[in-house]
Amino acid sequence: MRLAKVSKDGQTGLAVDTGEDIKVLFGDSALCDLDALVAEGGNALTEAGAKVLSAGTSVAMDDLTFLPPLVKAPKIICLGLNYKDHAAEGGFQVPEFPTVFGRFNSSLIGHGAPIIKPECSDQLDYEGELIAVLGKGGKDISKEDALSHVVAYSVFNDGSIRDYQLKTPQWTVGKNFDDTGAFGPWLVTADELPAGGAGLKIETRLNGQVVQSANTSDMVFDVVDTIALLSTCFTLEVGDILVMGTPSGIGLARNPPLFMKDGDVCEVEIEKVGLLVNPIKAA
Repeated sequence: MRLAKVSKDGQTGLAVDTGEDIKVLFGDSALCDLDALVAEGGNALTEAGAKVLSAGTSVAMDDLTFLPPLVKAPKIICLGLNYKDHAAEGGFQVPEFPTVFGRFNSSLIGHGAPIIKPECSDQLDYEGELIAVLGKGGKDISKEDALSHVVAYSVFNDGSIRDYQLKTPQWTVGKNFDDTGAFGPWLVTADELPAGGAGLKIETRLNGQVVQSANTSDMVFDVVDTIALLSTCFTLEVGDILVMGTPSGIGLARNPPLFMKDGDVCEVEIEKVGLLVNPIKAA
């Protein structure tokens, strides 16, 4: 099932991509609360999608405003340096344990919304990434059981304010400016994709130019490894979001650097997961 939280004419709804068109059911606040559906567990997402397919109406994608699929995650855990070529381009060693930092829900925006370049910096960079959403929590999760904890996948653009990111050894500030975490448009249930979201082409384009191109199988720590390793340290919770790192090609590593500016358009596309498109707007 491919689900999205959308709005139109002041009404919020749940959308389903059928492959042929988009069906939307408006007016049911419980139905379009994807955070609550994930927390409910079981087949709640697919059952909600089935209701949309039976009772929803077809709506053109351009007539919809896409909201971030999830906005109440207990934790948004991002992986850094999780593709070997990306670690190398930044002058880092390939990590022996996942390099993690946190994102805040307050930084999230949906498909089509502008990524905001702040007044204080001209170093707004792109990072196309795969998201894995946990539908079951746990501690000390085995590799054999890890994927049973994943309920869905999505697309992320980890917009990064590089000069602020690099002001300190901790990257949190530069990764959490308002309106820089683009997310969506679709939440794709795990049964729609290869196990662990592996083997999928991931590509970022800036103004139509390909700036990142890789495969999710190139990750240093895949979804299974990440869940197993992180759960040895802290309890993972239902609704936690894992943002699985970006390939090489970031703007900071280019000569000259390539940063996003007002009027640009950034696209992140992951095979079978979706296309996330956001314009860039100066604050």
